[in-house]
Amino acid sequence: MTQQLDDAFLADWAVHSRFGAVPGTNGVDRQAATEADGEQRAWFAELLESNGFTVVRDAIGNQFGLLELVPGAPYVLTGSHMDSQPTAGRFDGAYGVLASAHACVRVAEELRAGRGSGESAGAGAVVNLAVVNWFNEEGSRFKPSMMGSSVFTGKLALADALATTDPAGVTVADALDAIGERGAGDVFGGDSGREVASYAEVHVQQGRSMEEDGVTIGLVNATWAAHKFEFKVTGAQAHSGSTLMVDRRDALLGAARLVVAARELVDEFEPGMLHTACGELNVYPNSPVVVASEVELLLDLRSPSADVIREAHAALQRTIERVQREDRVEIAVTAEHSWDQNPYPEAGVELAREVAEQLGLTHDRVMTVAGHDSTNMKDSVPTIMLFVPSVAGISHSLDEFTKDADLVAGVDHLTGVISRLVRGSLL
Repeated sequence: MTQQLDDAFLADWAVHSRFGAVPGTNGVDRQAATEADGEQRAWFAELLESNGFTVVRDAIGNQFGLLELVPGAPYVLTGSHMDSQPTAGRFDGAYGVLASAHACVRVAEELRAGRGSGESAGAGAVVNLAVVNWFNEEGSRFKPSMMGSSVFTGKLALADALATTDPAGVTVADALDAIGERGAGDVFGGDSGREVASYAEVHVQQGRSMEEDGVTIGLVNATWAAHKFEFKVTGAQAHSGSTLMVDRRDALLGAARLVVAARELVDEFEPGMLHTACGELNVYPNSPVVVASEVELLLDLRSPSADVIREAHAALQRTIERVQREDRVEIAVTAEHSWDQNPYPEAGVELAREVAEQLGLTHDRVMTVAGHDSTNMKDSVPTIMLFVPSVAGISHSLDEFTKDADLVAGVDHLTGVISRLVRGSLL
């Protein structure tokens, strides 16, 4: 029976991997509210409905599959996101959504058959089941990232999210309407009458420590701290050939100094204590014969230590002051987003450990460097975050890969976790 269930998951996984597939690669391009995103959402809705779920969307486009087991009771919510980075891997996020759907179907069948596991053997459900596909976790088309779960948890205003535009000027509201994925109100909270009892998410690690250590299930016990900036560097447009060097106010030069300074910051701390990156540059007028007058860039700092983040932030501010003075440009912070190193609930980590022990799966505690929707959810409800290994730690890349054996182990483990949650664990 277990092999049949695993085969069924892998078969659905193979079908889902075709949506937004990049020809000649194993990767995908299905950014939030694009045509490819709409196609995968429609397919996923059909899959959920064929297994007895009721599919609904909320006002920011989060897609839910509801399976009512105990009328009027709260819901165990589980899922991740299906949107991707441009030309990215097919595992990031999407694995967690499909794994959650299959895990919930398995648990529902367990309950119908009167089966269970561990301390919950033979017990019935005390709460309901729900699967979620969060909108725009990646933040590649619309910023910020984790948009759907941020609105859901009240950390981002719905109106602000819907008014956000992509680089072409299309709003989130219009993009969701174009694929028919914007709901009319709340699915949970508000006037919906539904509440979330707990949340579980499984994800590929996006790092290589688990693979190197021979760990199949990562028990995520904390997030790294992070501070993300959007900068606008303003100089003066000029001829790139004839303008004297002493007269130039080169915005691209100022931006380049920030990028280099962020990388050099890493070497001021112990190895592994600080990650920095510049993920996006927009240059104006971006002409081969013009000194740039304006550059917008995104830069982020990440560390397991909030103290390191603070020290790196202070050093970056000193660099900004120097670049403004020496290169005669203006540097403004147009947006920023940060969070501290933050633990996941210990009771959830222990529950997940017990399930892994019961299933005979190698496991260990691991911190998450990347942000996930569970980062938002854990501040609102009891939350469990799980990892399965990534081959060579490659992520946000067409070469991203996770082995089938690890994928199915993650589904098996998540099934055990949800089986306990639906019977009242963590309530």
